Amino acid sequence: MLSCPAILANMTITHSFLRLALPLALTIGCSGPGWAAERNRTLSVTGKGTTMVVTTLTQVRLAIEVSGKNSNSVQQNAANRSAKVLSLLKSRRVDKLQTTNISLSPLYSYENNRQTLTGYTANNSLSFRLPTAQAGPIIDEAIAAGATRVDGISSIADDNAIEQAQSQAIQKAAKDAQRQAQAILSSLGLQQKEIIGIQVNDTARPVPIYTATDVSPRQALAKPASTEVVGGEQEVQATVTLQISY
Repeated sequence: MLSCPAILANMTITHSFLRLALPLALTIGCSGPGWAAERNRTLSVTGKGTTMVVTTLTQVRLAIEVSGKNSNSVQQNAANRSAKVLSLLKSRRVDKLQTTNISLSPLYSYENNRQTLTGYTANNSLSFRLPTAQAGPIIDEAIAAGATRVDGISSIADDNAIEQAQSQAIQKAAKDAQRQAQAILSSLGLQQKEIIGIQVNDTARPVPIYTATDVSPRQALAKPASTEVVGGEQEVQATVTLQISY
């Protein structure tokens, strides 16, 4: 029996027969299992790669929280404290300094199912990034300048280190996908022909995970030693999908 390509190559069809018989000929000749299977024999595998990168930076979140009876005085007190903290941090040339929250909320007391306004709380929050070795002393200085709470810290790698780690993770993922394909095909007695498709899936930058801390100004001043911040490692992941013919 001739294959589909052979049938098409040897067909002699008149103009009138072409219009009537060609669809049937194609349906019969090209639907054979051998030709279709040969075109569709592909294997899809997804590999994963992970790389650890040393963190050298620390992301810090500070808050200036003030309470009192009068809303104007509470807000002004918080603003004055915030200005001192921001001035300090700018003088220390911290990176990515930004205000993350400004709020003024009423305080109530509840007694005998009755709500009574007792005062106000203002909260100004900010975040910044700096080398880990400098984090502890600057946190202490910020608290002495007016910050009332450390909402959290996170150790992260710098942008160049993360980009290099992403490239390494992609390479590992591609090798893992090839290893899987070889294992599957060899176990079935099949041979790999060529890679016909490559997809590098999203390699999102690792998100800093904040560690909550609670250091009040009184606690900071009572400590003879400065706060110490120690870095760690950050995990970067990537996945690669290969389409392989066999």
